[in-house]
Amino acid sequence: MVWLVGALLLLWLAWGPVVLLVAAAALCVPRVRWWARDRAYVSRRGAARLAGAAALLAAAVMAVPDGWLPIPPAPGVWAGPSYVGRPAVPSPVAAAPTRNPHLAAEDPADRPGPLGRQPEVATAWYGLERCGRLEVTSADRLVALCTGRGGQSLRVVDPDSLRPTATHELPERPEDSACPGDVVYLDAADRAVVAAGDRQVLAVRTASKGEPDLAPDATWDLKPYVPYGDCLVALAPGWSGRVWWATRAGLVGTLDPASGQVGVADLGEQVRRGIATDEAGAYVVTDEALHRLVAAEDGTPQPVWRTAYTGSSGSAPVLLDGGAVAITDEADDRLGVLFLARDDGRELCRQPVFDDGGSTGSDLAALGGGVVVTNDGGYASPRRTLLGFTPAPGVARVDLADGGCVVAWTSDAVSPGSGAVASRPNGLVYAWTKRPSLTGVSAWYLTAIDASSGRAMWGVRTGTGLLARSGGSRITLGRDGSAFVGTAAGLVRVRDRS
Repeated sequence: MVWLVGALLLLWLAWGPVVLLVAAAALCVPRVRWWARDRAYVSRRGAARLAGAAALLAAAVMAVPDGWLPIPPAPGVWAGPSYVGRPAVPSPVAAAPTRNPHLAAEDPADRPGPLGRQPEVATAWYGLERCGRLEVTSADRLVALCTGRGGQSLRVVDPDSLRPTATHELPERPEDSACPGDVVYLDAADRAVVAAGDRQVLAVRTASKGEPDLAPDATWDLKPYVPYGDCLVALAPGWSGRVWWATRAGLVGTLDPASGQVGVADLGEQVRRGIATDEAGAYVVTDEALHRLVAAEDGTPQPVWRTAYTGSSGSAPVLLDGGAVAITDEADDRLGVLFLARDDGRELCRQPVFDDGGSTGSDLAALGGGVVVTNDGGYASPRRTLLGFTPAPGVARVDLADGGCVVAWTSDAVSPGSGAVASRPNGLVYAWTKRPSLTGVSAWYLTAIDASSGRAMWGVRTGTGLLARSGGSRITLGRDGSAFVGTAAGLVRVRDRS
């Protein structure tokens, strides 16, 4: 009987839930059921040995430091293809990128991603920590903002081994905080500027004397300006050196890192998304309108224009070539991309996407004068992707051309929660996708889509099961052509073998 149980276990791990269905169907046959019942006996000594072995294995796994073990796969590792498509050929996308002088790195879209040449997938298990934001330092190290049951932490991660080389526990957030915990960026000094604790902004060094290190460098307390019950939802560096911030209740302010001077204004509208900045000021999207603000001499935000829109934007403002800014909205129960002029806020055009309505809670990916938007419709919880099921499909590119909007292409890829990231040097758009499966296996892929045609060039399987989902984590590209993403249980890296 032991060999039969072992064989079923191996088949289950290889082919997933369909094996259990076949076994259950076989037990409906009387002769099979009688045969199994006659042999279904486990002695107390055997049961004790199995329990002891399981306890020892669990203890050994708990003793291993974070990042030293791969993320455990769910059953069904052989049930789907590990690689689909063929390698891509770089086809650069023309753009006029501008770099914020107060950020540590260039625009991530200016980095190359993997081309699909025998891609290697490496994973690192961090327990049940989700590293929702990854940033690349000037020394090509990864800085991860991770959230687990014990709270939030910053980690410096070796990009080759995916093991943490330094960890710093962040101040505890209020238990009833409804704000996202993925608010962070790297400044020009490679410091992680993060919204942490109760209405605080921290600047944390990520290196000391050239070696990975995490130590608080400055702390700014915003409690005198942000009332109890409110929380920070966005941080962004302004081009003048001030830090722009926003709260859920609609307070928008600036912070001078040198003097600690704070200016604040109340928009009176709820804010749920990030802030975009350029030389002219900051762009803040609320549940009712898109605002452009500038900072007065004392740092107080001053309104330049306000443009109302229909519905609630599921994405932060994205700045495009040609002086445009884009957000998403929902009008007549259909998702759309709205383009506005940065100088005066006038509406340039609006383009509906996805015939089945759709919705998104992910950021847009900028491509010159256009954007790529992903459909999160139907992805209300991780249960929606169990047993091989998938939510609504849809990845689309919308361009601003000749004074109007046009849908350049629409892909049927399913990419719930993580949005898409563009690589202008390669001419590819990367998305964290899920393929439907009749065998009940939840397999996740990094998929590369041609930015000009919308054709899926290739996809590589990165994991199976609930632990392989991204949970809203963003894809990050490295300067060496690697792609990184945080999952519900750790980190994943995809890079070309050659």
